[in-house]
Formats: sequence, C-alpha cells, structure tokens
Amino acid sequence: MKRLTATTVFCLLLFSTAFVTGKGPSAVPEYPDSLRSVWLYTEGIKQNTIARDSIRARELFHEAIRSDSTYAPAYYELAANGMYASPDEAVELARTAFRLDTTNKWYHQFYGQALIYAGRYDDALKVYRRLQTDNPKDPDNYRILAALYEQKQNPFMALVTLDSAELRFGRIPLLSVMKRRLLVATNQIDKALVEARAMVDDAPYEVQHHVVLGDLYAIAKKDSLARAEYARALAIDSTNVQTLMALADFHAERQDYRSLLAVTRQLFRSDDLPLETKIKRFGQFTSDTRFYREYYFQLNDLASTLAIRYPDDKRVVELYARHLIASGELEQALALYKNHLADEPPVEDYFRTVIDIESYLQHPDSVEKYVTRALELFPGKVDFHISKGHVMSYAKQYDKAVKAYKESLRFADTDSLKGSIWGMIGDAWHQKAIAGAPEWDETRIAQSAKSGSYRKDMKECYKAYDRSLGYWKDNPVVLNNYAYFLSLEERDLERALTMSSRVVALTDNNPTYLDTHGWVLFKLGRLDEAKKVLQKAVALDGQKSPELMVHYGDILHELGEQFMAEIYWRRALEKEYDAQQIEMRLKQPAKSPKPQE
Repeated sequence: MKRLTATTVFCLLLFSTAFVTGKGPSAVPEYPDSLRSVWLYTEGIKQNTIARDSIRARELFHEAIRSDSTYAPAYYELAANGMYASPDEAVELARTAFRLDTTNKWYHQFYGQALIYAGRYDDALKVYRRLQTDNPKDPDNYRILAALYEQKQNPFMALVTLDSAELRFGRIPLLSVMKRRLLVATNQIDKALVEARAMVDDAPYEVQHHVVLGDLYAIAKKDSLARAEYARALAIDSTNVQTLMALADFHAERQDYRSLLAVTRQLFRSDDLPLETKIKRFGQFTSDTRFYREYYFQLNDLASTLAIRYPDDKRVVELYARHLIASGELEQALALYKNHLADEPPVEDYFRTVIDIESYLQHPDSVEKYVTRALELFPGKVDFHISKGHVMSYAKQYDKAVKAYKESLRFADTDSLKGSIWGMIGDAWHQKAIAGAPEWDETRIAQSAKSGSYRKDMKECYKAYDRSLGYWKDNPVVLNNYAYFLSLEERDLERALTMSSRVVALTDNNPTYLDTHGWVLFKLGRLDEAKKVLQKAVALDGQKSPELMVHYGDILHELGEQFMAEIYWRRALEKEYDAQQIEMRLKQPAKSPKPQE
C-alpha cells in the first residue's frame, strides 16, 4: 500500500475543506483582514526554518507587508533574512521594524547590529547609546558601545563606558579583558596592572590570569616580576601552551636565545601545539645561517624531538633531512630517506631525493637501483625516465641513454620540457661521438672528427638539437652546445655565431656562454672581439675554469701577446688542466703582435 507523506495529508485536508465550503482545491482560506498578515508571516517562518526555502519565505514576508504595511515582524524577518547579502537594504528594513514597534528591544538591538554589519559606525554608536540608556541592565550593550568607541578611535570614551559597566555589574571577565587591552593601548600600564592583579586575586588558580599579568610586567620592563608570574602559571600547569608561548616571546624579546630554545623544546614536546606551528617556528630559527651555526646543538635537539614525535609525517621527514643536509650529514639524510622508501603509499619525492644524493655522491650503481625501483612504482613520471637516461650516460651506455630519454618524451607535457629532453638526447650522441676523448682535448676531438663513426654520431646529435630548437627555439643550453661543437669542427661558423650571440642576449653574463661566443669569434678570425669577450668571461668566472683560461691564452697567443698567454696557460695548469696540452702550447713559437685596430 502506498504511504501518504505529510504533504499529501495536508493537501487532502485542504481539499476536503474546500469541498465542504464549495470552493476549488487551489483557493486560499479566507481570514479576517487583521489576521492575514499574521498567517503570511507564519507561513514565511515555516518556509524559512522547516523547508529551508528562503526565497519563498521572503515572498511571503513581502506579501504580509503589502497586506499590512505596519506589520513590524515581517520587516524584521526580511532584514534578518537578507542582512549578509544586502547590508544597506537590511538596515532600512530593520529601521522600519524598530520605528513601527519602538518598545521591542530585539528590533532595536538588531537595528544596531545591521548598522555595524553595514559599516555605518556613527549611526550604530547613536543606537547603542540609546540602548544603554533604555536598557542599562544588559552588559552586552556596554561591550558593543565600548567596541564602537574603539573603532572610532576614541579609546578614552570606551574606557569610560567599561568603567560604568564595572560600577553597575561588578567585574565581568570579558569586559575586564577589553578594559585592560585599552589601557595598554593608551599606555596606561600601571592601571592595566591593577586590573590584571585584581583578576589574579579573584581567580588565583587560573593560569591565563598569571600569564596576562606576566605579559604586563614584561611590557613595564619589570622582568623579575614577569618571570615570577610565568613561574606561578607553570606551577599550576607546567604544560600549558599559552604560558610557554608567552615565556618564549619574553625570552625572544630580550634576545635570550638559549632560554628561548629551551622553552621551545618544551613546546615541541607538547601535543597541544599544532605541528604546523612547530614546523613554522623551526623554519624561523633556521632561516638565519649565523643563528643556525651558533645554536646548532639546540636546533639539532629541536629537529630530533620532532623526528621522534612525528616519525612518519612527510613534513617532519623533509625538515629533519634538510637539517641533516645543512649540517653536512649527507649520509644520515640519505639513510633517513631510504628508511621511508617503503612507506605506503610510496612518496615520489623521497625517491627523487635519494637519486639526487646518490648522484651527488657519485654512486652510479645505487642511482640505477633506485631509479629502477622508482620507475616500477611511478612508470608515468617523466623525471625518473630522465634520471635513467642520466644513469646510462654516466655509465657510458649512450645507446641505452638515448632510449631512456626517448621513452621520457612519452610523458613530457610541455614543449619546453620536450625541447630539454631532445637536448639531452643530442648530448648523449655527442658523448658517444667523442667517447674516450676528454672534453678539453680539442686535438683528439678534431682527430675523431675524421672518423666515420664520429660523423654518424654527430649527425644524430645535430638532428636532436634541431628537434630541440623546434620545440624551444631559445633553449640556451642547446644553442650554446650546438655553437661550440660546430666551432670545434670549424664548420657552419656563421650559424654558430648566430646561436652563441643569441645565448649571450638571452642570459646574464654567464662565463660559460661568453666563452663559447668568444671561441666562435676566435675561429672566425675576429681576434680583438674574441679577446674582449673572453676577458670579460675570465673576470666573471674568477679564474676558476681552466678551460676558459686556456681559451683566453690561445687568443692572446694568436694576438702576439705571448707573455700573458703563457701566464693564463700556466694558471690553467695549476687548476689541473692536462699538462701535456699545456706543454704543447708552451712549445709553440711566439707570434708577432697584431696591429691595434
């Protein structure tokens, strides 16, 4: 049997009534004129509170007003219903409700609230002055009136209002807090202390009262009294976060950092302080390198505390690992990350960091191991495929490196990333082409260039570079390498110059890129220009790169500046450049100085 809902029953009742009276089912019951607005208002309340249909409720309230324009409850409900959406309209409706029934304190108070919400503080101040006069037994009127005076930047009138409330009602904690804050704001610290001491006397076992009094003593520079109050608060509850935070701020203000870190250690042991706050505080402490160095042992203790209390939280693992790395404990950081590689669900970033650290430590076997594991877990992550390519390149398995890089292209989702990967493919082909010849050994590279295998591999290299530039025409790494390799082969030099010039224009005084540009100019025979560019590159580099100094020496030699050329060649030798190459250069006969342009 079909069950009847409450709505169905209501409709049946309505229909049966209409049948008896001889009227259709859609007819609205007739009421005396004086009750129609009441019925509409009541229906509006039902729609708003039971059916949750605020739109229909507002229609009924408006209809009630059309039926009786003096019906104050409908104005009040309309104001309350729309205050947040239309504050100014709500003010007008609330004002009307109050004017129609000035004896109703709820309408009066709501009118004041609507004015505050609409930001009309001057008008709200007038309303709450009258409310205080009309209803002096409500302490909330004093509170809001004092807040309005404060908003109007009249703290002294706010204090007068709160004093009046205290005379009438005695000490109310909420109003006392307001009064104390206003006294501090107006620099009446002694009076604020009187208020705070009174609160302590009224409730001596309330921790927060001792903390407030301690804070005020601290403001008044009465440090011994402040410490005494914090100590009393801790004696009541030694784990209270509010007390510990206040004490930490007290020590920080006085730059007593050892005491600050000791209190912070207590905070870090507390479950009541959110982990997010602890992490933020640790970040603040460690943002200053000098502070980090001076208080390393205390900060290490804080980091260890977090690591012990939250061993599986990813944020804490990262924090502790970064701390270990900053401390030079790279192996410990690596061990920490490795311990979490079996976490469920697995965390990609842990694998990335392990791979990065193992790569930095030059452990190719370990890198390969963790790259393989990462690809098993995250086969669609492009960076792990790229890392596999790097591993194969490092192992001099260039064909496998090219294969890995090409596999990563399946997951590259931007043109710039595809351009970068094609650049890596080109680099792998170049490494294969010069396999066995050091990068700096241009003589051997030139000899290799005569072989068929070199030509074949370099052809693939340049094809990959062209593909790269097709995706990202201003890829500075590819443009630089492309130009430099062409200059070593001494072909397409004008194209090489165009590319190196573009790199210099795109980047900000990068010594490596300036070196390439100067070297291309040198190969073109534009020696004076080459000298200026290499001179700048050497200065920017701070004479760190032996290859750069060799190039500069070669240019000086061609210009006939043999003495300076030998100086830079010898400096390159000191930087562990190949001795045989330097010896060969030193044996070259000096050239006549070139005439100045």
